[in-house]
Amino acid sequence: MAKSRVIVTGEKETFLIRVLIKKVNDAGINCDFVPWEIDDLNSGLDGVSLVTVYMDESVRPTENVLHFLSDKMSEDGCRLIPVGEERDLQYVQSHFPRDMIYKSFPRPIDNEAYIKTVKELTDKAAAGELRKTILIVDDDPNYMGLVREWLKGTYKVAMANSGLQAIKWLGKNKADLILLDHEMPVTSGPQVLEMLRSENDTKDIPVMFLTGKSDKQSVMSVVALKPEGYFLKSIEREELLENLWKFFMLHKKTV
Repeated sequence: MAKSRVIVTGEKETFLIRVLIKKVNDAGINCDFVPWEIDDLNSGLDGVSLVTVYMDESVRPTENVLHFLSDKMSEDGCRLIPVGEERDLQYVQSHFPRDMIYKSFPRPIDNEAYIKTVKELTDKAAAGELRKTILIVDDDPNYMGLVREWLKGTYKVAMANSGLQAIKWLGKNKADLILLDHEMPVTSGPQVLEMLRSENDTKDIPVMFLTGKSDKQSVMSVVALKPEGYFLKSIEREELLENLWKFFMLHKKTV
């Protein structure tokens, strides 16, 4: 299985950065240098699963560059490895969501440990393990399968055809978001939400309802339960993807 691209970004391509990039390439992973200018990064991040920010002699990227990287990498499900002195690592970490920082390395960098980490991460990226996980809970297998097809190119997608099956799945797995059918037999969407919020392991998982009813009374009853949002089942693919992207962008957790 082909591995994703890796880039090292810094103020300039120093001798130490060139050595590091050569070792990554020698390990069979495609790695390039990209200066930490916004224009260069914007054109150099396509197909990248890992960005290493290499800070030499306490030279740091600007806040504008870090904000750009954070937003761009969130779009692409990319991960970050900062390299530098402790105060520089803290500076970079403060600009990124916690789950985006894969590991940090102090200088002087342990090349062997770094290469091992890069190989581990690119293997996970190739297997799709770095993408956010969405659990769809719906008793209609046809609709659930349709939504899975829409999302599977961007997210890891799991499915459950009942609330109890969802609870069982969450006992062994983690989800970044649950798309929950509001109208289900036996255990309704509101009842499932109540169960999720009553357990410490699941109470903080964001939940968005899926509903086929668009009349005011039905929508108000959904909103009253205070989910993170809701979608009408008549929503189109592109609108759903755009709204999910906005949700994850707005709910980034920084260090």
